[in-house]
Amino acid sequence: MAEGGEEDLPRDAKIVKTLLKSMGVDDYEPRVVHQFLELWYRYVVDVLTDAQVYSEHAGKASIDSDDIKLAIQSKVNFSFSQPPPREVLLELARNRNKIPLPKSIAGSGVPLPPEQDTLINPNYQLAIAKKQTSQPEETEEDEESADPNPAPSKNPSLSHEKTDVPQGTPQRVSFPLGAKHPR
Repeated sequence: MAEGGEEDLPRDAKIVKTLLKSMGVDDYEPRVVHQFLELWYRYVVDVLTDAQVYSEHAGKASIDSDDIKLAIQSKVNFSFSQPPPREVLLELARNRNKIPLPKSIAGSGVPLPPEQDTLINPNYQLAIAKKQTSQPEETEEDEESADPNPAPSKNPSLSHEKTDVPQGTPQRVSFPLGAKHPR
């Protein structure tokens, strides 16, 4: 790393360079210093923001050292978690591996769900507006001759004529793209 321009650096950048040098890091790109500074500033802003929240929650007028200590401790506890010890992981692995894997029922290849159950199967959902049919007004004679309890039709092809869908409600239809229409 070239030492030129050392006087022009801010105090924080000089501290980062000193820390790198004390750790035995002599060869690094100049942007490493800026990256450390950005990380450092972001961490300080997060800690001070949390300390301000803790201070306001406690009803204090300003931030004190206890608020900062609490903010740092919460950062350490929630941001920098340690993995469990190796012995704990080995015990968990032994317990999990006691149960054998199920035998593969399918033949060779990757077993896939049926095509209609896949999420990549293209489909459409259309909203078809039901047309309002204009019916002629019934006369009194028609009302008298009409059967008050008509018998249900035995022909299933005629059962679709009368539906419980109110007039003007759109009907939703969903179908896969490659589906063949029954005739």
